[in-house]
Amino acid sequence: MRVRDIMTTKVFTIQAGKHLRAVEEIMKWAHVRHVPVVDDHGRLVGVVSHRDLMRAAVSTLQVRISEVERMQHNATIEVRQIMQAPTATIRPDERVQRAAHLMRSLRIGCLPVLEDQHLVGIVTEADLLHIVEELPDAALAPRPALG
Repeated sequence: MRVRDIMTTKVFTIQAGKHLRAVEEIMKWAHVRHVPVVDDHGRLVGVVSHRDLMRAAVSTLQVRISEVERMQHNATIEVRQIMQAPTATIRPDERVQRAAHLMRSLRIGCLPVLEDQHLVGIVTEADLLHIVEELPDAALAPRPALG
């Protein structure tokens, strides 16, 4: 199975100069946890994740602020300040196992999919878990111990 078989092709992107509030709205509206960051020419320059947002946001547990003040704060921070860059990528013709290996070894939740330097999709942990859900029980049977 190839990355192209499981990747999401409807990818929501954002530009690095936009503010956290905008990426929060994209994530909430589109129900996604990763948003590729692109430049003015549509080239990938990074990725911002829900975890990046949580790290950057003012915690209401640490500081007593209203929701309006939190939103105002997030409207002052640019995506470029919190995005992960450079980011690992993968090609659509690579094997799904390669995507899983990269994501696990790099401890990341997604891989933007590039073809000829153009963003054509994204593979997330959820996409990989969907594959596991669809596997027949025989494929998940314990392997005999070597020895």
